[in-house]
Order: sequence, then C-alpha cells, then structure tokens
Amino acid sequence: MFLLFLLLQWIFPLPDNVEYSTIITDSKGEVVHAFLTKDEKWRMKTTLDEISPLLRKTIVEKEDHYFYSHPGVNLLAIGRAMAKNLFRLKRTSGASTITMQVARALEPKKRTYANKLVEVFRAFELEWKYSKDEILQLYLNLVPYGGNIEGVKSASTLYFNKNPDHLSLAEITALSIIPNRPSSLVIGKNNDRIVQERNRWLKKFAADKVFTEKEISDALDEPLNATRHEVPKLVPHLAWQLKKQGGDIIATYIDMHKQTQVENLVEDYIRSLRLKNIRNAAVVVINNQTHQVVSYIGSAGFYDTLDGGQVNGAAAIRQPGSTLKPLLYGLCIDEGLMTPKAVITDVAVNYEGYAPENYDKQFNGYVTVEYALEHSLNIPAVKAMRMLGKDKLIQKLGACNFRQIKKDQPKLGLSMVLGGCGATLEELTGLYSTFAHEGKYYRPLYTRSVDDTMAATTLVDRNGYRVISPAATFMINEILSKVNRPDFPLNWQSTEHMPKIAWKTGTSYGRRDAWSIGYNRNYTVGVWVGNFSALGIPELSGANVATPLLFKVFNTIDYDSDQEWFTRPQDCDSRIVCSETGMLPGEHCPNTISDYFIPLISATQACNNMEEVMLSADEKMSYCKSCMPDLGYKKKWYKVVTADMQQYYEEHRIAYEKIPAHNPDCEKVFSGRAPAITSPRNGAEYLISRKHPEPLQLTCQTGNDVSKVYWYINNQYYKTAEAKAKQFFVPEEGPVKISCTDDKGRNRDIWITVKYINL
Repeated sequence: MFLLFLLLQWIFPLPDNVEYSTIITDSKGEVVHAFLTKDEKWRMKTTLDEISPLLRKTIVEKEDHYFYSHPGVNLLAIGRAMAKNLFRLKRTSGASTITMQVARALEPKKRTYANKLVEVFRAFELEWKYSKDEILQLYLNLVPYGGNIEGVKSASTLYFNKNPDHLSLAEITALSIIPNRPSSLVIGKNNDRIVQERNRWLKKFAADKVFTEKEISDALDEPLNATRHEVPKLVPHLAWQLKKQGGDIIATYIDMHKQTQVENLVEDYIRSLRLKNIRNAAVVVINNQTHQVVSYIGSAGFYDTLDGGQVNGAAAIRQPGSTLKPLLYGLCIDEGLMTPKAVITDVAVNYEGYAPENYDKQFNGYVTVEYALEHSLNIPAVKAMRMLGKDKLIQKLGACNFRQIKKDQPKLGLSMVLGGCGATLEELTGLYSTFAHEGKYYRPLYTRSVDDTMAATTLVDRNGYRVISPAATFMINEILSKVNRPDFPLNWQSTEHMPKIAWKTGTSYGRRDAWSIGYNRNYTVGVWVGNFSALGIPELSGANVATPLLFKVFNTIDYDSDQEWFTRPQDCDSRIVCSETGMLPGEHCPNTISDYFIPLISATQACNNMEEVMLSADEKMSYCKSCMPDLGYKKKWYKVVTADMQQYYEEHRIAYEKIPAHNPDCEKVFSGRAPAITSPRNGAEYLISRKHPEPLQLTCQTGNDVSKVYWYINNQYYKTAEAKAKQFFVPEEGPVKISCTDDKGRNRDIWITVKYINL
C-alpha cells in the first residue's frame, strides 16, 4: 500500500507551487507596499512567525479540533458526516480537515465523491511532505475572504490595517467565519450579521472552555467597525525596484517615520521651486551605524504624471558633476602626491585638446588642495586626475559598485572627475558613507531576510572594502566640514540646530543636475534636484538648490545632535610646511603653516620655491656659471615662477619679479625647461578654407629667465618674438613641423597636419 502511495505521488505530484503577492515591509515588518498576483488576487504570504498562538488556537478549534492528531483525514468525522447526510437525505455536515481544505484550495474541483477521493489522496501527500504548522500556514495563506482577497495576511491588512499576529480574538473569529460564506458575509457591508455569527462561535468557545471568561467577554464586547481599505502603496519607487528581484516578502530597513518626514520635505521644497521650472528631487538616507537605507525618495510625487513622478531619480544614471572630487583628492593623498596645504596652480591648461574651465570661468593662480576642494575648482581636479591616472579612480569606483563607470572605463577620460561619466544617487550616497567609516566602503543594505537577520553577504560586504586610508579620510572630512565655503547657506535659521556635517555639492554640464551629499557619524544623505526631462535651468546648482534641501533633511532626522565628530587616526600626523608651496620649509621660507600628512607616504621634498641668480651690477643682465665674470656681479634670490603662472600674471596684469635677460654673449646651450608650445596643439589636424584661409596662432610658455623666442616652420626660420607675444602664420597643406627655440638654445618641436577644404 505504501509503495502504491509513493508510485501515485510520483505520477501525480502535489500542485503546491503557490504564487503569492509580492509585499514590501518596513523596518518593523509592517506592509508598506503590495502587488497583485498574475491572477489579480491579493494573496499575501503569512510567515510561521506571524501565526500567533491565539490565531493558531482559534482556527484549529473552529475548523479542525483534531488537526494535530489525525494523518490528514479524520475517519470519525467522515463517518459521522455520512451518517447525517444519509439520515437526512441531504448534505448537512462536512468532514473536511484543514489538510483537505488546503488540498481543495491547491486543486479546485467540483464537489463529487470521486473528487473527494482525490482530495483525500492530496491530503496524505501534504501530510507526507509538510509539517502540521506548515500545513496550517498553507491554509491561512489560501483561505478565501471574499472578492479577490485570499489568506489571513491579506484580510488582516486590507480590513484591519495590521499584521496577523496583532489580531484580537474577536477579529480572528470574525475572519474565520467569512470563508464559509464569502459572498454574503462581506466586512464593511454585513458587519452586523458577521458580529452575530462571530458571537455565536465565541459562545461556543466559552461552552467548550477554549478561552477564559474574561477573554470571551472582551471579545463579545468588541465592536466591528472594519471596512475594506486600500492596499498600502508607500515607498513606491523602492518597492517597484525591489519587485524586480522577485520574492514573496521583501523586507526593507525603511523607517516609515523618517520616510514620511523626508517625503513631506521634498514635496514642499519642490513646490517652492516650480516657479523656477525645477520640478523634481530624489533623496537617499543611509544609517551609518548599520549601513541600512532608512529613507528612499525617488521623486517629489510618484503620482505626478505631469512631471514624470514615476521615474526613479535615485536609481537614474546622471552626470555626477563635482561629486567625485573628494575621492580623487583622497586617493592622491594616499599616493603621496598631495597634502591639504600642498599648492597647485589654477590656470589655463590644455591636455591634447581638452581645456577644462572652472564653474565661474575664472582662474585663481596659486591655490592649496584644501582651497581647491572647498571651492570645487575644476582645473586643479583635472590636474590631480592626470597625476593619479584615471584607471586608479575607476578601479575604486568599480569596487564601490559604480556599474556604469565600470562599464564605460575604456572611453572615460580626464573629464570624468568633472561629471563626464554616469552615476546614480544610490551609488554616490553609498560612496560618501565611506568617509563616515574611516575610508571603508560598506554596501548599503536595502533588504533583509524575513526572519529579521541580515541577508546573505560576502566577506567584503561584512568587513568593508578599503577605498582610502583613515588618514586621507580624516583630511577630506576636515576640508568638507568647514563652514567658510561659498556653498554654505546664508540663512542662519536653516543651520541653527543642524548637526555638524561634511558635504560636497555638484552641478552637471548644462545645469541639468544639482547634487549635494552630506554625512556625519549618524547618517549619510544624498540629494539630487533637477528635471527628469534633462532640461537645463540657469538657476540650478548644487550649492544654491540641492544644499538647502540637504540641510533641511539633516535638521529633521538628526535635529540638534551632539554626536562627536571624527577624530584624527593614528596614521595621520601634522607638520610645518612652507605656506607658498606646501613643501617642507627650506632656508628661504619665512612663512610657514601647519599641515596634515601621512608618515612614510607624503612627499618629504624640501621647498624649492627660490633660486639664486647672478646679475650684473645694474641688475639688467643675468649670468650663468659659463659666462659669469670674475668681478662686477652680484647674487640675488628670485621666486621660481613656472611658465603657466607667468602667463597667468601677464594676462591678469599682476606684477612679479622677473629675472633679467641672460647675457647675450653667452655661448652655452642650456638643457631642460624648453619652451612649451601651447598653440597649435601637437598632433592636431587643422581644416582650413581654400577660399578664405585663416592663419594659425603661435604661442608658447617659457621660463622666467627667457625674454625672446625664435620660431621655425618646417626647419625654416620664420620670426623672432617676445616670449609672451602671439604670432600668426598661414601653413602649407600636409604635415607641418613647428619649432620654438628660446634665447638659451632650448628647443621644442611639434607636428600638425593641415588640410585645405572647400567651404
């Protein structure tokens, strides 16, 4: 007999593949969003933990008193039912156990004696495969409650706005009678009849001494005011995104209190910006203590069809503007290329045709790394990128789950640090949480397992991935937390009780995206403001538009916090450096300042900002060691001014002390520091009109000790000119060699290609 059962089970497998509604729960386990099944049912899965002792006891007592003792079929009940039905010549009593009801729900059929035998077989299959508690769970998940509602969790959510384990005895009993007559006992329409039937069963429970008198009395007195509610549709953007990963129950860490607060802030804030044609925003909040995403807003209004409210701005790939600069500078510090007080030139540059500009189209000359990051200067960032190498930055970003940047690695260049790449608010907020964890990246946690334990993670996720050192992180934190910045709000009321934070802004090309991402020990908050249509707005900027919302969020979720700030790690030390170069002071460095550095990593080169020059007595001519006279000269110290800074000083009419022209009778040919030809560009191709040929400009950058340069075209002398003067020439078609020699014999050659075309 047993072998026959196994054979039948193999031939007719149990159809127990149940499709459940996908539900999204918050940090407390409450349903915040749900989706219909393919057959348009609300069939939410009840977990074993949600089957409270009260729920189990009530259902078993009402539906199948011997559920835990029979093998799936109650033979005594069947015999009793058959006798009653035969005696009265009609069906007056059923004998279906809970297991048999589950079998009927899994495989609905007409009520015939043949189908009843199939039901009995399926009941045995269920008992063979599942435990009693699991069968009870299946029953509670499949039992109909009228309309398209199936399962006790769907009923408790839609009728009582609570989870099954929070239902009272009266509510459980009221729900338990509906499956018998789901069309005539509808909560919200037939509540009086439901109460009468409920009370009849409660009195029966009292007679059988299932519950205490007090429990029965309280249940009898409890009114039934329930009606059918709308299914929760909260956190819609995150819910739709998580639904793609599949699963019956997707448990998140969303804190609905904070979520509601931030949603209201975003909605109110964007309402005030609509007159400027700025119509959307997105916010992601990460709890830095747990790495959990506690708030997620994808747009200013999910149901705003006019402005694309259903677009998920938090997951959309956008240009990140200047938001990658802190990581870049942190990596440069770790490589020993920079320290906060290191000086870099903010002047016009051109790298193979790429000429970056600052946000305000101005140049600042000598600036410290600290100043460059505070003021989000573009040119120093591009120089830092060139020093570091793009692949090192991309490798770190790829490890931090920047998918689009990793995908686009072969075609990215220096411009990526200014926003010439693609990133999402989710990715950027996760990256900035690195600065709150001493340079370690922990992947933001969006979901957890249903039993409230952390979902499966890799060893790297648990221990974190080292992006930058604690020392570099501390230096970046100190820079980004200063308040004397151009992007600090002038309205003191918005910062009166705000906790101390570090933050960075960003604005994409064409003013399409405004970013502001901030963090402290408690939270990392990422803010994006803009239009999903990618419409550029002149008033849109990270400092003026996104940062006020960032501050509002911090003022709301971390109001008046007294959390300690980040402390200096052991691998970070301080030293005295020259204020003009950021290098270790030399004997000619009268002005010094304190600077952070990383021992054994940061550069230890002494300041070389001054050079000694031998001059004629009237200081109108300089000498080298080859042409220096025996008598009649003197020595003088000059500040070293690089060629690009000389050009900056000349263009801005800033006076500086120039080294006098070199002795014209000197016959020595100098090496090194040859003129740098800045126009035309080496290797470039120029198209010139045959009818109206335009001349090409000749310019160069030279050392401070050069007064004249000599230009050659295809090895033929062309012209002598002042070092800073602009010259023009009309080239021949084909390859053209251009040479520039300074008055010390140092030469530089470049090649260009010229084509004449008909325009």
